[in-house]
Amino acid sequence: MMIQPSHFTRIKNDVNGNPRHVCHFLMFSRNYEDALAIAKTLGGKKFHNKQYGGGIVFQCYSLPDLCKRINEITQKTEVTA
Repeated sequence: MMIQPSHFTRIKNDVNGNPRHVCHFLMFSRNYEDALAIAKTLGGKKFHNKQYGGGIVFQCYSLPDLCKRINEITQKTEVTA
């Protein structure tokens, strides 16, 4: 599945004013640990919040570029798996 900017939800900026976006881990992988490992290579982190269980948050200014990088990495991991 190709991830798109519409799969992300915009959340409040971080303390430095940088924009943040969150998506569900199932967009990356069926396994939470695998999804988190993929996300961490791109600067993603666990999203600890009751409103969005199983979320991964990214700090980014260009959501289309982030989606492109995520799709490249997930396609490589699907081929090798």
